[in-house]
Amino acid sequence: MIEVMLFGCLLTCVSGDGLADVVLSCSLVEEGVGLGGMGGGSLFTRTPATLVFRDVAVSPDESLETLTPFVPPSIPDPDAILLEAKVSSPAIPNIDELLHADCNEQEVMCEISRYSPPGLKESSDPAYFMVSLGVEGVEFSTALILQTLKVEKDQSTLIQNKLGLPLSLSGTLLTEVIFLVFSHTKSVSAPLRGDVLLNCGFKQQETPLAQEVGIEWRLQHRGKGRRVIEIKTRLDDSEGSAVVLAERGGSSVDAAQVVGEGNASVTLSKLKVSDEGTYICTVSIGLFHAQQVIQLHVIQPPHVSLSEEKKLVLKTTSPQTLTCHCTQYYPLDVQMEWSSLAPADTEPTVFSDQVSLSSHRQHGDGTYSLSSHLTVPSSVSPGTTITCTVSHPTLDIPLSVSVVVESPEPDSYWWVLGFLIITGIFFYQVMR
Repeated sequence: MIEVMLFGCLLTCVSGDGLADVVLSCSLVEEGVGLGGMGGGSLFTRTPATLVFRDVAVSPDESLETLTPFVPPSIPDPDAILLEAKVSSPAIPNIDELLHADCNEQEVMCEISRYSPPGLKESSDPAYFMVSLGVEGVEFSTALILQTLKVEKDQSTLIQNKLGLPLSLSGTLLTEVIFLVFSHTKSVSAPLRGDVLLNCGFKQQETPLAQEVGIEWRLQHRGKGRRVIEIKTRLDDSEGSAVVLAERGGSSVDAAQVVGEGNASVTLSKLKVSDEGTYICTVSIGLFHAQQVIQLHVIQPPHVSLSEEKKLVLKTTSPQTLTCHCTQYYPLDVQMEWSSLAPADTEPTVFSDQVSLSSHRQHGDGTYSLSSHLTVPSSVSPGTTITCTVSHPTLDIPLSVSVVVESPEPDSYWWVLGFLIITGIFFYQVMR
């Protein structure tokens, strides 16, 4: 068992000198074999693990009195999976989100897996791990690559049983962060025909792993994938000789920001419905690569109108139909409701039996339209307000349009007869 002495908040520990250690409960994820090893398909196994980030910078206004010490195991346990990681360089963006996540009842997602760079054997020295981190309710995630540090071996050195790696005297796997890819957004919504920026960035050690960097953005949607843009450049490139292959028109990555700031964000202009989906940002430096995943939702609020504007004059001879048009919206989910409010009422009455819907109509730009038809009851009294209310994911509050019912006009026959009588009387008086 791991002897982790924590008091107060689980994830934060004093280190001193304005620094703190962050302790995370993680899972070591490994690929296994299903059906008893008979080739029936792969499964993933999860083993409890602990990850300690050492010497995380704490802001000056942070009270260290609220943080508690991390105590490593008093007796090293070769079955325990306990990783120590130095994070001074490269610094992990937004790591302060982890300081109070547990106290704020925010779930921290931490998954660790073995990482084998292409061209290197899994048993190579040093060993590598991929760590995926995220915090519930926080629009930030990161993927880290850890490299094990050299441990001087002797007869007393313990070997971690599951991983086959030497442990430090305190029973931990000593590692350092060498490369990371992060994003400040997990999901973003953008309007149809508008522009959007999908955030992605990367950092590596002060001693560069490599100067060549490759960035690829791919879109996955409904089982299909396609490349959006790819850029290859050098981090010491001062002449701007990046190679860019943009397969989606109106997509761009700023090569100068890639070189100067490690900013791999992509801009998409004139969004279409077909641009919606899961975007994967992959950054490759030397033998190492890591990814971030961002969901893009394309949205378009509906336009709502009635077949009658402002007023509805009742007819006495035939039933009347009032139509509510909900047009040019995306996504498909929409709700339409009819209600009426008579002058003497305090609460509206919702119509149900008198309502029918048309089929959804999809337009060339991918948006939808829907119409709702209300057969106006003859019992509706003059002065009543009839309202069509539309709910849609793009609307903070439902959108309503209304019409006021007016008294029926007198029958046209009696109008004509009255006009003729009055005209006849007028001429009779004149001819006398």
